[in-house]
Amino acid sequence: MTTQEKLNALRTLMQEKNFAAYIIPPTDPHQSEYIPDHWKTRQWLSGFTGSAGTVVVTHDFAGLWTDSRYFIQAEEQLRDSGIELVRLKVSHSPEYIDWLAEHLEPGSIIGIDGSVFSQALVASMKKTFSKKSISINCTFDLPGIIWLNRPPESTEKIFEHDPRFAGKTRQEKISLVRKEMEETGVDYQLLTALDDIAWLFNLRGSDVEYNPVFIAYALISSEKAMLFVNPEKVEHDLAERLESEGMSLMPYSDLQQVLRGLEAEKTLLLTTAKTSHHVYLSIPAHCHKRDEVSIPATLKACKDETEVKNIRNALIKDGVALIKFFRWLEEHISKTEITEITLDEKLTEFRSQQPGYMGNSFGTIAGYKDHGAIVHYSATPDSAYTIKPEGMLLLDSGAQYIDGTTDITRTVCLGKPTDEQILDYTLVLKGLIKLSMAYFPEGTKGFHLDALSRFSLWQHGKNYGHGTGHGVGYFLNVHEGPQGISPNPALNFPLREGMLQSNEPGFYPEGKYGVRIENLILVVPHIETEYGKFLQFETLTLFPMEKKLIDMDLLTDEEKGWLNRYHQKVFRNLSPKLGPEENQWLLEKTKEVK
Repeated sequence: MTTQEKLNALRTLMQEKNFAAYIIPPTDPHQSEYIPDHWKTRQWLSGFTGSAGTVVVTHDFAGLWTDSRYFIQAEEQLRDSGIELVRLKVSHSPEYIDWLAEHLEPGSIIGIDGSVFSQALVASMKKTFSKKSISINCTFDLPGIIWLNRPPESTEKIFEHDPRFAGKTRQEKISLVRKEMEETGVDYQLLTALDDIAWLFNLRGSDVEYNPVFIAYALISSEKAMLFVNPEKVEHDLAERLESEGMSLMPYSDLQQVLRGLEAEKTLLLTTAKTSHHVYLSIPAHCHKRDEVSIPATLKACKDETEVKNIRNALIKDGVALIKFFRWLEEHISKTEITEITLDEKLTEFRSQQPGYMGNSFGTIAGYKDHGAIVHYSATPDSAYTIKPEGMLLLDSGAQYIDGTTDITRTVCLGKPTDEQILDYTLVLKGLIKLSMAYFPEGTKGFHLDALSRFSLWQHGKNYGHGTGHGVGYFLNVHEGPQGISPNPALNFPLREGMLQSNEPGFYPEGKYGVRIENLILVVPHIETEYGKFLQFETLTLFPMEKKLIDMDLLTDEEKGWLNRYHQKVFRNLSPKLGPEENQWLLEKTKEVK
């Protein structure tokens, strides 16, 4: 079926149900950012592959609402589809709700599949639509009716994350959750986010590409730790081990029945932004519901001593792979045909040679020349450029290792840079350095610091449309909350010691090139004074900057000092793992700047 044929079939079903509109989100029942193929309904309908974007279909209009990271990509993928691109003014906001409230007649009914919409979003929609006498029917998965050959739900096996790497046993982690529950007066903790569950039970899976998670729910009380999962996914030995450690394994589909049986006057902690509307409806009215960030989410955001030690090791391995890759690129760019796709394949090859490599942590973004201006560009056989010894290359990539998750972006110039390219790269680098050098009091939130990374760009009338940083999981999701660094004040969880965070300012002149530089940074102590405890960032990523793109006259002495110290750290940590020729290459890249 073409996109237009799918839209026509959907509209026929909408007419049968008397729906004036139908909304298709980019999510699964767990509100995941990256989702299993079975739940990629919006992608199947529209052809748009970006991770963020919601489709709204009425009888005479179809639109995709997405943010600035995807404008160029969406324009290309939606061309001639019958679905229009609607540019979000504010990233991650549900602006289609106000659009529907304005365009639909009073008395209209909007259809959604309540199993893939969060309770928080449904509540927000109902509040807005009720003012216009518009109602929502949450019952029907209409696209599912017309989706032929829909991929089945995964039955891939779950595996253990060894405590040698996990830092704590699952019993220790569950004890920490129960202690927090007791101190805050919570009887039950409902877990719906897949990474929370994987972390808590020291289990991993392969249901979602790039993210080592598995489809499950969990419910924790003072006496029980219930894991709701498809029994086919759990090997007999693992099931016995979990049961012997006090965990109860139950079928995935049993969660709602168990929730309906909760005792009166008990307090249930849940996160409505991560809990589907259908699951929420299963919670009895006689339960007290507390809507907060889950306890495991706050615990896993702050890496412990074992996790930090292992993350450092993973980033050394990743740095070695990148040294080998970029050296290979410089040697072969004039001798071999290299495309944006074969770049990714070669980099993956070098990473796979490192011990403990488990796969990539997201789809590599290899943006050559003007493709670099597409923030989340993904090369295809039809779109992939051939790399030549000229122009700019933006390479954003990462890996999953058994001992850590990595995410790094470097922008390099493969020929002689222009003055404009040097200026833009230098301004982005200044932003990265300013944030890297920040000192801030305990309790500071990410949006308080975001302007540091943009200040130099702002001075030149330039900016970028994405956040500056996201939390990073530990052999888990490359994007992890609850913290982040962004202009959005909704990201209001304070930065705490042990949090692993990305630092990735950028600039993207459309049709020309893209610049992004990304390191992973760890929140560590700075000093304690009569004014309180202060924190700072330690940069953990290990790979040199592109010195031929830096205008040294624009760097302050303090910024040059940071760059020299960083390059010394890169050489000190990576050189013992490299051969003589690789060491010579790295020595040249990390020479002191004046």
